[in-house]
Amino acid sequence: MTLVLEAAVLGILTGGVYALMASGLTLIFGVMRIINVGQGALVILGAYLSFVLFRTWHVDPFLSLIVTMPVMFALGVALQLIFIRPLTTDREALSVLVTYAIALGIEGILGYIFSTNYVQLRAWYETASFAIVDFHITYVYVFGFLLCLAILGALFLMLYRTTFGAAIRATMLNRTAAQLIGIDVDRVAALAFGIGMATAAAGGVVFGITNAFNPGSHYDLISRLLTIIVLGGLGSLRGAVIAALIMLVTEDITAVVVSPVWASFAFFVILVAVLIVRPQGLFGLRVRDRI
Repeated sequence: MTLVLEAAVLGILTGGVYALMASGLTLIFGVMRIINVGQGALVILGAYLSFVLFRTWHVDPFLSLIVTMPVMFALGVALQLIFIRPLTTDREALSVLVTYAIALGIEGILGYIFSTNYVQLRAWYETASFAIVDFHITYVYVFGFLLCLAILGALFLMLYRTTFGAAIRATMLNRTAAQLIGIDVDRVAALAFGIGMATAAAGGVVFGITNAFNPGSHYDLISRLLTIIVLGGLGSLRGAVIAALIMLVTEDITAVVVSPVWASFAFFVILVAVLIVRPQGLFGLRVRDRI
């Protein structure tokens, strides 16, 4: 019973990190209706930026976010303006090709600079832990979960308590209607893409501390992130958070109770069962307008 409880707690803590990484992906889809398969590569890029700051100036990985999040935000805006905005027809299909090309480009650049050797971010809280009841929790998972709460909380406040957030939500609901009431949807799209990249940088830090990574690590990562937003409902930020928690808790408990081999399979059983009942996901809209 203790192992199951420990697995559930660890699943919740790591689920928060995946929710943070998936939130940018689902926000981008909601605003622009593009499937950003490059999100995993951008998470790895964020991890490498923190790695450079740590290796060069010994900057703590979490403190490095002061630099990496604005840099990734600016990069996201630039990528949207250069590669995404010119897509005017069949955007959903073409976006897969364009963002995959971006992912391959990032992988190639990172491979050229850092090689394909695995690296990992280091900090004192990487292995340090504290006891709760009969099991230990590593500090990095707690710090990562708190970071996720802070950033996701700020994201929800921005979406539901600011004028810009109202513009984002209006664009997500109906892009054409948003244009008719005077919202600059191109500006909203560029800033939303930048926000998605900033969350990727934050998720990359925690991912880089808890996992060894190399330029090719984004392949497995993006498959998990896409699965999360499909389960939660494309374009639903709340759905991404809940789906990430379901995914990680299910996998961790299955790994303890049954076998690690069946961990991912158990989650996909839940995914298929939900999609049979609700093809749009837990919180997705049944009908969406097209751009």
